[in-house]
Amino acid sequence: MSRILIIDDEKSIRHSLKEILEYENYKVDEAPDGIEGIKMAEKEKYDIIFCDIKMPRMDGIEVLENLQNKCPEVPVVMISGHGNIDTAVEAIRKGAFDFIAKPLDLNRILITVRNALDRTVLVKETKTLKRKMSRTNEMIGDSEGIKKIKDMIERVAPTDARVMITGSNGTGKELVARWIHEKSERNNMPLIEVNCAAIPSELIESELFGHEKGAFTSAIKTRSGKFEQANGGTIFLDEIGDMSLSAQAKVLRALQENRITRKKKKKDFPVDVRIIAATNKDLRSEIEKNNFREDLYHRLSVILIHVPSLDDRREDIPVLVNYFLKEIADEYKSPVKTITPDAIEQLQQKNWTGNIRELRNVVERLVILGGKTISKDDVINYVGAK
Repeated sequence: MSRILIIDDEKSIRHSLKEILEYENYKVDEAPDGIEGIKMAEKEKYDIIFCDIKMPRMDGIEVLENLQNKCPEVPVVMISGHGNIDTAVEAIRKGAFDFIAKPLDLNRILITVRNALDRTVLVKETKTLKRKMSRTNEMIGDSEGIKKIKDMIERVAPTDARVMITGSNGTGKELVARWIHEKSERNNMPLIEVNCAAIPSELIESELFGHEKGAFTSAIKTRSGKFEQANGGTIFLDEIGDMSLSAQAKVLRALQENRITRKKKKKDFPVDVRIIAATNKDLRSEIEKNNFREDLYHRLSVILIHVPSLDDRREDIPVLVNYFLKEIADEYKSPVKTITPDAIEQLQQKNWTGNIRELRNVVERLVILGGKTISKDDVINYVGAK
């Protein structure tokens, strides 16, 4: 049940508003002045606060400023019988969610309450998503391979050096790229991710560099490319080994001259972009087969970071499993399951062709199908002996 606080020196107003809101099944508390209201807001958690502007002891605007400092996530709706446009503007400018003039209109109050509660829900969801994102960006493991990668990230990130990340599918190459961006001086600008393998070869140039209206049949308007969108930040070219040779030539020019040209546009224009690339292919072998440009390879490979497979860092499996158990419990809003040591050993004996991605899926399967404590038998039954 949503909880609402009413701060108003007029007893009749408080009671009328309380009666309306309680009829709609809200829990309502009252405060006769601003000082008392601030004390109550500090002690209790409210979803919405209604506050009068003209009150003794402390003015409503002053109360609003205090509430913004002490509980900024709570929507504050200002009410007044003496308000004008200037008062309303000042209240909104100082952080009020809305301004309602007296006499209070029933429909307006209920609509404002619903809108304020919707905003509260969105704020909570945003915070949850941000927490999930920060968890996603953690690099889990204490093996020598992971320690080496963390050390390289710390050294490379502050520079603008181009980076080539290699490793099998599912090892976490994208995670390394995100860490490099987040620890760089470009972290307040966009990180644009492009999966070169997922874009058809005939569209990759348009996707990367944009196009003018009429450049091809379905180009009904001018569109900026990924390089433009990443201007000032970082572009991550995942699976660059699958990029067409013509697109490789344009990427090479962008690296050499820091300039790009939209499709069917005569003039080029400058871009300031750091490039991080990743591949699961042996690019030297692709160069010998004439599938990848050697000059582009050397341009991109200023720093080489190889992400080891999970089979090469089996000592990290216990800490990864426990991390995933907590993460999955959080997603399902359920208690965190435990796992027995012999179950962990069984997982360490498995060949992980899908690497971290596969391990995460397996842990989720064990959480769903296994017992309260995941046992070796659960691993054998739901994952396999090896």
